[in-house]
Amino acid sequence: MSPITPMVRNLLILNVLMFILSDRLFPTQLFALHDIRSDYFRPFQFVTHMFMHGNLMHLFSNMFSLFIFGPMLERYWGEKRFLIFFLITGLGASLLYSAVRYYEITQVMEGVVAFMQNPDPIDFKNLLEKGGIDVRGMESFLVDFNRNPTNAQMITEAKAFAARLSDVMVNSPMLGASGAVFGILMAFGMLFPNTELMLLFFPVPIKAKYFVLMYGAFEIYSGLNRMPGDNVAHFAHLGGMLFAYILLKLWERQRNNFY
Repeated sequence: MSPITPMVRNLLILNVLMFILSDRLFPTQLFALHDIRSDYFRPFQFVTHMFMHGNLMHLFSNMFSLFIFGPMLERYWGEKRFLIFFLITGLGASLLYSAVRYYEITQVMEGVVAFMQNPDPIDFKNLLEKGGIDVRGMESFLVDFNRNPTNAQMITEAKAFAARLSDVMVNSPMLGASGAVFGILMAFGMLFPNTELMLLFFPVPIKAKYFVLMYGAFEIYSGLNRMPGDNVAHFAHLGGMLFAYILLKLWERQRNNFY
């Protein structure tokens, strides 16, 4: 493990400080990234969200990865280029996530409109699953609604829940440095592919290139087959990896050009 480098240290300190002061000076509602249709959306959130974290475990996992993989990249590139890389991959992650999330929320909004016009129990369950709601917590209501599809009270309750669903999704923020961290993982795998890693959850040595491929495949699968209740921004992770790949290829091309 490389000793900590200046920019990695500064990023660690900044993230920790913003986490400590998040309730006082940096409220999540203002600095986390919201859907562009949300009343809470501000353009600067595309940058500020990557320094916000929802809980201590979220902060620790991202900062631990930055601490482990960041120093070698900073030594390879220098402080300025490492910071540029961190910011661009974080921004790229938020752009891809926002585009995918915009589509998902639009689908739910259209489903809500259709349900309001024809409140069918099966459509209600499908709407919940499309919105990422774990229907296991509503099994009793869904069973009763399916048995009594014309019950006025149950229809009213289902409509009220459906109406709140799209609002909740629009106003649910995305936060964390995960996109930039996954960009760092991608760069590490590309620049130091044969470096052997020993992971806590995979207690045998694995080369960095295989680790990145496996992690990327897992994120693609998880993003396309999202389980109800899964609040992990898988497409933000993929966005960070994608923009990392593009940026590294651009830098490699510039290095190979001679005039």
